[in-house]
Amino acid sequence: PMSVTKLNAQSFDQEVLHSNKPVLVDFYADWCGPCKMLSPVVEEIAGESDAYRVCKINVDDAPEIAARYRVMSIPTLAYIKNGTVVEKSVGLKSKEGILDLMGK
Repeated sequence: PMSVTKLNAQSFDQEVLHSNKPVLVDFYADWCGPCKMLSPVVEEIAGESDAYRVCKINVDDAPEIAARYRVMSIPTLAYIKNGTVVEKSVGLKSKEGILDLMGK
């Protein structure tokens, strides 16, 4: 099983937009309490299947990526297939809620 891939502004397009699998992207920041609570859930989902990839990106380090995806508050999860956001959710979500978002 896969683990969560940490992205930066330079690696984002290659890892997410050119991925041959759907990608769940966790937009977070180190100072964000709900992000810290979401993190273990995201890690767990990453380890359960290799049918998709799970990545996280720190909005403080990559504000241009956050702006591109109109991330106004965090945590924001975006499920991206073939370079297009198919689902997006803001705030803390249960594991079931996230899997639902991903159509699993």
